[in-house]
Amino acid sequence: MGKLAFLFSGQGAQYVGMGKQIAEEYKSSDSIFNEASEVLGFDIKKMIFEGDDETLKITENTQPCIVTTSIACLQPLLEKGIKPDVVAGLSLGEYSAHVAAGTMAFSDAVALVRKRGKFMQEAVPVGVGAMAAIIGLDNEKVIECCNKARDFGIVEPANFNCPGQVVVAGEVKAVEKAMEIAKEAGAKRAMLLPVSAPFHCSLLKPAGEKLAAELEKIELKDMNIPVVTNVTAEYILDKNKVKDLLIRQVSSSVLFEESIRKMIDDGVDTFVEIGPGKTLIGFVKKINKDVKTLNVEDLESLSNTFKELGY
Repeated sequence: MGKLAFLFSGQGAQYVGMGKQIAEEYKSSDSIFNEASEVLGFDIKKMIFEGDDETLKITENTQPCIVTTSIACLQPLLEKGIKPDVVAGLSLGEYSAHVAAGTMAFSDAVALVRKRGKFMQEAVPVGVGAMAAIIGLDNEKVIECCNKARDFGIVEPANFNCPGQVVVAGEVKAVEKAMEIAKEAGAKRAMLLPVSAPFHCSLLKPAGEKLAAELEKIELKDMNIPVVTNVTAEYILDKNKVKDLLIRQVSSSVLFEESIRKMIDDGVDTFVEIGPGKTLIGFVKKINKDVKTLNVEDLESLSNTFKELGY
């Protein structure tokens, strides 16, 4: 019998109306949206179900909206008694993974990621930083392109997503230069991403410092399920390591491809992405096309996942 992993969506997957069908059908999911509104002091359900893309795109809104939707989409699986062997998330998704693992209370996580979004946005003034996806070069080549562009400012690998897809982040001029060098080196595409800050690079260190102060106020519990962390692509079962890893995660590269390979090597053969979009299972398929990939974001995908898992 193979193992089951739950993956949780990252920033950029948001859309108006996400999670609405599931919330209308499942009381437990609806109550997650209500709890988030209570914790944050505004109607997040209205923002997600009836808002507009521009409001959802603001980082300090995006982060709690995605975590709330992901944990709401998780509820029907929990009701059926479906428990994964391991959990992981892409960047922001790691907070949802910790809620699923029992490390962090949902109320703490949703308040924390709203502040995390704010700190990440404040760390670099709008227009100073950028992120770009480099398609068609291996990891080492992209690192080389970043090193060659350093004369123009800070540029670093931010996300190692899947074979042939690496995201870089840093100062605008340096990112543009790295894109140019990448194209000369044979990249199929190099494109700027529509984000408001250069996530997962050293420019975000001040955000990590502010996040550290907020994490101090939160009590973590022992996890029931191992979490594979972005920073090291290793399993963690010790709650005492979690805060340091979440602080470092803000300004460190996300080792997503390595994390997935680790789980597959360990016998995981089914991955379920929980929350908006199918970006993560798209990456998984590019890493290993033989594993089963499912997602849960609406009633159709939920029903399909139940069926495929034999429930």
